[in-house]
Amino acid sequence: MKNIIKLALAGVFLPASLLAQKADSKLQQDKAAIKDMCGCMEVTFEYTETFPGDTTYKPKGYHKITDAVEYVTVADEKNNRIVLQHLLVAGGEVIKHWTEDWQYENQQLLAYSKNDTWNKMNLTAAAVKGQWTQKVFGVDDEPRYEGSATWVHADGRHYWESTSDAPLPRREYTTRSDYNVLQRTNHHEITSFGSLHEQDNKKILRDAAGDKVIVGEKGLNTYRRTDESKCQQAKAWWEQNKQFWAVVRQQWDKLYGANTGVVLQKQVNNQPFYKVMGELENKARNKELSGAALDNAISGVLQQFAPKATAGL
Repeated sequence: MKNIIKLALAGVFLPASLLAQKADSKLQQDKAAIKDMCGCMEVTFEYTETFPGDTTYKPKGYHKITDAVEYVTVADEKNNRIVLQHLLVAGGEVIKHWTEDWQYENQQLLAYSKNDTWNKMNLTAAAVKGQWTQKVFGVDDEPRYEGSATWVHADGRHYWESTSDAPLPRREYTTRSDYNVLQRTNHHEITSFGSLHEQDNKKILRDAAGDKVIVGEKGLNTYRRTDESKCQQAKAWWEQNKQFWAVVRQQWDKLYGANTGVVLQKQVNNQPFYKVMGELENKARNKELSGAALDNAISGVLQQFAPKATAGL
């Protein structure tokens, strides 16, 4: 019977149409879980090093950051792609924080190698069936890390977990040189109060001889829903600047699509990436740059800071 597919559960047969409905229902559950991470959140960031790679290394102590508020909003949604933007409110200022780009059944990842180098990795359709890729980008939408996994909805829980390599976190990249890869196992889970981002990480020194684990690390980022009024400043900031960052994401997408990878420069002409992008953001906000001129300016900056991507790896 052409319209019957055997389901490998207790010998039950289900019509193909019902299986399609179940698949669509699961997809809608996934999308709801991703968007459930949005809102005005009180955030706590906690980290501590755990098991050392050898007895000569002494793990660093417990580190905790509190008293911050993060506004998470849907920056874009179409074609089974959901982009979440994080905006941190701290010290009376709004800081554009990290970006999550969730893509359904995505077959291409940027895999981190080491030393600010990422290479394209292609996956088969079978390997990513039913999965979501979480692509994480930094404050200027530069690449960080990407992983693919299935959202799980079972026993009243809703979570996603994947392992991927990443550059050093911003809390350490200016103070550490004893490792060059952070292998992250990221666990995102929806909770009654908001969400949790739990991490089981390994700090790795990677060279031609292979990988050496320096130490493990446990991280826990807690997002608790709070009064929306605490995020009014972030909402206003995003309304002013969201179009600029939409153009930035478009230009990054063009660069990724045209090249086999990315090598990111920390500085060009003694100027850090964030400062140059901040100047463009100000010009766009003040209407000094718009349209094709803005597109070209952003593209030019990306090509300066990712020249190996432009030339090919």
